[in-house]
Parts: sequence; C-alpha cells; structure tokens
Amino acid sequence: MKLSHFKFDLPEELLAVRPAEHRDESRLMVLNRKEKTIEHKLFKDIIDYFDEGDLMIVNNTKVFPARMYGEKEKTGARIEVFLLRELNAESRLWDVLVDPARKIRIGNKLFFGDDESLVAEVIDNTTSRGRTLRFLYDGSYEEFRKKLEELGETPLPKYINRPVEPEDEERYQTIYAKHEGAVAAPTAGLHFSKHLMKRLEIKGVDFAEVTLHVGLGTFSPVEVEDLSKHKMDSEQAIITEETTEIVNNAIDKKRRVCAVGTTVMRAVESSVSSNNRLNSFNGWTNKFIFPPYDFSIANCMITNFHTPKSTLMMMVAAFADYDFLMKAYEEAVKEKYKFYSYGDAMLII
Repeated sequence: MKLSHFKFDLPEELLAVRPAEHRDESRLMVLNRKEKTIEHKLFKDIIDYFDEGDLMIVNNTKVFPARMYGEKEKTGARIEVFLLRELNAESRLWDVLVDPARKIRIGNKLFFGDDESLVAEVIDNTTSRGRTLRFLYDGSYEEFRKKLEELGETPLPKYINRPVEPEDEERYQTIYAKHEGAVAAPTAGLHFSKHLMKRLEIKGVDFAEVTLHVGLGTFSPVEVEDLSKHKMDSEQAIITEETTEIVNNAIDKKRRVCAVGTTVMRAVESSVSSNNRLNSFNGWTNKFIFPPYDFSIANCMITNFHTPKSTLMMMVAAFADYDFLMKAYEEAVKEKYKFYSYGDAMLII
C-alpha cells in the first residue's frame, strides 16, 4: 500500500484538545470485522463485548514530564528542551530535542529553574533538532531525577495548542501506569476508569501487562510513498514470562485477546514464536505494521482515532481491513467523533 491511501479530510475542530469529563464516557465506535457492522456506544459499554476468561493486554508505561524550558547563556533566549531518553545515568547524558534548534550549538549552556541550579551543556548534534545534553547538578542521582520532574511538564502533543493544566498531569496518564519511560501516553488506555476496570474484573475478564515506552518516533511523519521504505524509530519493550503465560493460555483456550492500543499490538507482534505464541522479550523494537499483515496474538483491538497518513492509522487498517477502516473513519468524521490523543475510542472485534 502507498502513503496516499491513508489521506482523508480531518476537520481541525475534531482534534480533541481536552479529555472527556469522565474517562469511561468518551464515545466508542464498535467495528465488527466479520459482520462489517458499525455501532455507536460509550466507552463504558465495552464491558458488553467481553466474557469471563477473555483477556485485555495493557501497556503499563508511565509518562514522565519530558518538556522543559531553559534559558540560553548570555542571550537569555527561551529554549524548549524535550527529553527523549537517558543515555547514561552516571554521566547524566540525555538525548533531547531543542526548539528553536538553530540557536543551539555544541558548547552552549542552558540554565533551568528560577535559581538556575540545573545546568545542561550541549555536547553533540544528533539530528537537525536533536542534541545530546550533559546535565550538571550538585546532588545525588535521585535528587537530579527529582529536579527534572519538578522542572518538567506533561508532554502534551504539540497540536494541543494551550498551556498545560493541572488535570493534564492525571488525565494524560493511564490509571495503571507503573514504569516511567514514555514521552507520550498510550492513549487507548486513557479511557479506562478504576470503576470500569473493577466491573470488568468482577465479570471475569483477565488483564495482562506489557511495557512499551512510547517515543516520539510513533508520531514521526511518513515521508515516503512506498511504505516498505519507511523506518520506524526504536522503542523499548518488556514482556515478562508471567504475561506470556497469561496470553498464551488465553490463545490456547480460544478466548478473546484484546490489545489495548497500537503500542500493545506493536509490542506483542515483536516477539512471536514459530507456532504463533507470545515469547518473553526485553529489548528494542522498530516494527512497522501496515497492510497487508497477519496478526499472531490479538484477535481484538482498542484504539483511538488517528490522524491522516500516520503509522498508527496504518496499523489499525492492517487489523480492521483497509476498506472497512476508511468507511469507519468517514462515519467518524460525519458523526463528529474526536480524534487523536484525548479523542474517542474504537473497539475492533
């Protein structure tokens, strides 16, 4: 398939800039692949599609406050620093993006906080916007990390063109987030409330956890028409033995196995055995899924509505069937569903 196959008109007002008032009361579109039917529900109605012994796989990554603002030495220019990943804890080296990038060169220093107690020195250029920073801070590693958290803010996607608000700290995080390392939320999971998860557990629905630390590469634009030539950035993924046992048991019993989000789907499809079972995994994945693709683990999927030409939309098209998904997206625009990170949800069965 080609990049141009994933173009559609998305009115700007359908990009969600705020979450629904209650997590589980966002809208839910249900796609039945076999019957080719589309239903309109609320997210909390998802319980009606699962029975005892069915399984949901969630991503327990935790978003850290990755966006910081510093001042450039001498000029005092305000520079946005987006923390991507820690390269070396001992040396306090980080991969970051800077904006505006043209002003930031090797050797420059940036000062953070009112007291300027945290300083960073630029030691390398990695891409046009990418830099390697060495942070300088008088304190232990734990105190340094605490300082980063204090000075950082919730890394809302750039399209949400408003200041970060107190509710974002909670709402741009799943209720089951555990392991810090993501710079963007696994957004399909944002719809789960504690009450809904308790109801699912009472009904006998099982849960398994994987960790995939979402990086900005997930949102990088595809710039080649031939999708086979697109290269995904790598993201760290961890699948434990405990999770593989739960998942493989559900597969063997022919239960509904639901991937909660594209990040979960990417993680589990990155570690499949020759007999289509899940293997444990601890490493990095750059797997790019687009049509046609045979899925091995999940037979059901929860996902948000994605933007045109995105790798996320391509994965969902591979799972739902391209023509069916395009029909569903057309319906979503007509019915004014909300798209992107704080948007509405889709259940594909």
